[in-house]
Amino acid sequence: LDPERSIDWSLIDRWGTHPGLVASFVHRIQDSLATYPEEARKHVVLVFSAHSLPMSVVRRGDHYVREVAATVHAIMDQLGHKNPFYLTWQSKVGPLPWMEPQTAQLIEDLAKKKKQKDALLIPVAFTSDHIETLYELDLELIKEATEWGMTGIKRVESLNDMPTFTHAMASVVSEHLKNGSHWSQQYELQCPSCTKDSCSNAKQFFTGFRSHFVRS
Repeated sequence: LDPERSIDWSLIDRWGTHPGLVASFVHRIQDSLATYPEEARKHVVLVFSAHSLPMSVVRRGDHYVREVAATVHAIMDQLGHKNPFYLTWQSKVGPLPWMEPQTAQLIEDLAKKKKQKDALLIPVAFTSDHIETLYELDLELIKEATEWGMTGIKRVESLNDMPTFTHAMASVVSEHLKNGSHWSQQYELQCPSCTKDSCSNAKQFFTGFRSHFVRS
C-alpha cells in the first residue's frame, strides 16, 4: 500500500472521551430511562456492554479495556451518577480466558441473586446496529433475562445516524486535521508486548510519517 509514500497518511486511533460521543450516549440513555416509571428510574441498573477481548491481548498492553472504561466514566459523570452501573463484556469466542464479567452472566446474577427487575443494556463499544446488538442482546439476552424474572430489561438504541453522533465524528476529523499530528501520543505505546508482525508493521507504516500536513 503506497510503497512510494506519495500520500501523507494520518490516523485517528482513539476518541473514546470526545464530548460529542459522550453526549450522544447520554442522550440515548436519558431517552431510554424516560420510558420507565418515574419512581423506578433511579433504580434501573445501567449495564454497559462492550465486545470482550482475550486476556492474552489485555496482558500484552492493549489500551482498549481502559479506554472503554474511560468512556463509561465520562458518560456517568454527565449523567450525574444517579444510577447504579456495571461495565461488562460480551461476545466471547472459544475456551480461553476473556475479559469479565460477561454481560449475560451479570444479567443472570442480577435477576436471580439480586432479584433486580429493571436493567438497561448500553452497547457502549458499538456505534451502529449489527448482529451483536440486534441478535445477541435484543433476541438472545433480553429473552433469557425475561425468563430469569426481569420485567423491565431494555436496550438503549444504538447511535447509528443520530445527528449528535454524526456531528461528533465530523468534529473528530476536523480537530485531527487542524491539530496536524499524524497519530495520538498513545499510539506508539499500543500493545508494547505484542508479538504480531501485522501490529508492528502497522505502527511502522504510520509512524514513518513525521512531517506535518501542508495546508492551504
